[in-house]
Amino acid sequence: MSTQAGPHTPVSLKARPSATATLTRCRELVEPALRKAVQELHPGPGRIAAHAFGWCEADGTPSSGGGGKGVRPALAVLGAQAVGASADAAIPAAVAIELIHTFSLMHDDIMDGDERRRHRDSAWKAFGTGPAVLAGDALFALAVRTLAGAGGAGSGAAVQQLAVMMGELVHGQADDVLFESRPWAGPGAVGLAEYRAMAARKTGALLACATALGPVLTGAPPPLTDALARAGRQWGLAFQAVDDVLGIWGDPAVTGKPVHSDLRRGKKTLPVLAAMAMDPSLGPRLEGLLAAGPDEAAVRHAAGLVEEAGGRAYALRDARTRVAAARDQLRAVPLEASCVDELVALSELLLDRRV
Repeated sequence: MSTQAGPHTPVSLKARPSATATLTRCRELVEPALRKAVQELHPGPGRIAAHAFGWCEADGTPSSGGGGKGVRPALAVLGAQAVGASADAAIPAAVAIELIHTFSLMHDDIMDGDERRRHRDSAWKAFGTGPAVLAGDALFALAVRTLAGAGGAGSGAAVQQLAVMMGELVHGQADDVLFESRPWAGPGAVGLAEYRAMAARKTGALLACATALGPVLTGAPPPLTDALARAGRQWGLAFQAVDDVLGIWGDPAVTGKPVHSDLRRGKKTLPVLAAMAMDPSLGPRLEGLLAAGPDEAAVRHAAGLVEEAGGRAYALRDARTRVAAARDQLRAVPLEASCVDELVALSELLLDRRV
């Protein structure tokens, strides 16, 4: 795919046809258990959660769609099948990871002030900040309870895996928030190494956990679960790289956010940091354009400078390289070949903002 897509072109690599069928199969397997789990919540947080999953409107009217494609639960199911376990045995892990993912989105929208999520009001916008925080907390607790109640020899290890991931996710999110207040240039500027460490925690940890949690729950040996986790972390970094591209140049009809939104907020993302590394003069120029309440012309100019310096192409190239590295890692260990093929096909969807 060309890295010179127009400013409103969705950034994606065309997924193999089997990926859609894989997502459908896994969603049909996991969603009944997910709905059953959410029904156990208090009616208030439960309705907010149902809205976030796309099952109802804010007023409680039933609806369908709008809740995402279920990539992370599918990773949990496919990971378990890749180590020879049954898909059914991985359902608690798949439910838990989707509960955590939705919890993280609820809180992320509050921190970022994002009013839209998947083309509808975000949870805090629809229900208020306090209720949305509470609903996110409820999903977090429900995820832990789901794993702990799964039983079996791997249940304790799975809960530990989830807890470690949450620690990483919070660490990465805290860094991401702090980066916004740091300067574009000078001694306090954010470097590429800091960005990569942040992204590996904020986004990479969740996908690493999603891919390994099913195998851990079903008692797979550490060499296999570790390989799956490493691949998942690479996919997380790839997803974050493309997400960063779309945070500047994405089509609002696809992202649900205004074009150039990340630049307006001062986010230190991969295209910008890569561009500054390749052109050291760029940092001070961005500082002048963006430091003091940038207007639309200044933001548009800044986006053009980042692209001209090669930041956009660098981020997309980095994403593709990471997907290829994950594929090679999975094929180097004794996993079920057909499941690895499905994981590889599914990983291409992580480069599509609509996931």
